Amino acid sequence: LLLMGLGKLQQGVGRPSVYHAVVVIFLEFFAWGLLTTPMLTVLHETFPQHTFLMNGLIQGVKGLLSFMSAPLIGALSDVWGRRTFLLVTVFFTCAPIPLMRLSPWWYFAMISMSGAFSVTFSVIFAYVADVTDERERSTAYGLVSATFAASLVTSPAIGAYLSAWYGDNLVVLVATLIALADICFILLAVPESLPDKMRLNNWGAPISWEQADPFTSLKKVGQDPTVLLICITVFLSYLPEAGQYSSFFLYLRQVINFSSTTIAVFIGVVGILSIVAQTLFLTLLMRTLGNKNTVLLGLGFQILQLAWYGFGSEPWMIWAAGAVAAMSSITFPAVSALVSQSADPDKQGVVQGMITGIRGLCNGLGPALYGFIFFLFNVELNSMDPIQGDFSIDPLPRALIPGPPFLLGSCTVVVAFLVALFIPEKRSCPSSPSHLDEESPPPCK
Repeated sequence: LLLMGLGKLQQGVGRPSVYHAVVVIFLEFFAWGLLTTPMLTVLHETFPQHTFLMNGLIQGVKGLLSFMSAPLIGALSDVWGRRTFLLVTVFFTCAPIPLMRLSPWWYFAMISMSGAFSVTFSVIFAYVADVTDERERSTAYGLVSATFAASLVTSPAIGAYLSAWYGDNLVVLVATLIALADICFILLAVPESLPDKMRLNNWGAPISWEQADPFTSLKKVGQDPTVLLICITVFLSYLPEAGQYSSFFLYLRQVINFSSTTIAVFIGVVGILSIVAQTLFLTLLMRTLGNKNTVLLGLGFQILQLAWYGFGSEPWMIWAAGAVAAMSSITFPAVSALVSQSADPDKQGVVQGMITGIRGLCNGLGPALYGFIFFLFNVELNSMDPIQGDFSIDPLPRALIPGPPFLLGSCTVVVAFLVALFIPEKRSCPSSPSHLDEESPPPCK
């Protein structure tokens, strides 16, 4: 009844566009970016003896729930529309934020459980697919991914500054207000992107277990060789990326000896370069090289980036690897465009949910994998002090391979690159929303 009531609210402001999706993504991840420093502090204070073990467990539960729920939410959005599920996913993803200072235990419990709804990207990409044609879609996906990077350009630095001068409580309050603003924006301003005639059924239509079961979705993946190759590529390339996200800031602090200010500047610079890569360079590459070759180029940059992080022992090497990492950010929007080309217009939510589910599975496995490899190589990140202040600390003793998980990640991306070579090249044909309404769209040559 709640979902039906939400669906009957006003249609939002203006016609549905990519810019509605951009605002939603920016506000959600800006709110979480503010909490980068406070969250590391709370994590260390709550689990002082096994910080990274517990972090891997929390993220693992969240990722598993995301994997389990993504196909269902994607299928529901194909039936009932995107707007309702944007509201649901953003609300539950941001629900743990105010609990950070109120009750850390409840905060981490809610983060784990919120994985069941942490699939905003799949709904956003389906929303974008609804309002763009194939020629525009890769550029639009790049804009959404660049917005995600832009939300992280300044928010960690702002959060660290506010935390140092005014305390974590203010940071949590600001993040909560931004999350509320995002929810209000969806409720009042975001129009529905999926026309009634493109929906599978009317409101209240039953969803079969086959549509909701993530393992059924995996079986369907195997039936389509193109989608199967894309999904394997996503898994092998995003697994090391997810592990990197979970430990990289602590790695810079403990192993490379970056100060908190340097870490914030590093995030900002890489974020700005990522925005340029995902807007200007992605558009040029998609027009000149095509989707598949752009994916291969992005994977090549990711291999170089992870290998450089693995062997890098000096700050200048990390900065150079960061520039390469920015270029590797073109991979995911290019992959999303490939996926959208392989799906019917009324199945965009399902296939994007499938990809998001695989990424959610990586978000569970990646942090645990990185933590275990750090443990095997005696790189103890769980014994460090919380990241606060501007001072440097004594780095860990130098090793031949300072970052072994990054090197292993580089090897998995090499395999992803080899798999991606076999993705069939598909020429996109000019399509428009009007073509989608016709019984037989114009054939591609």
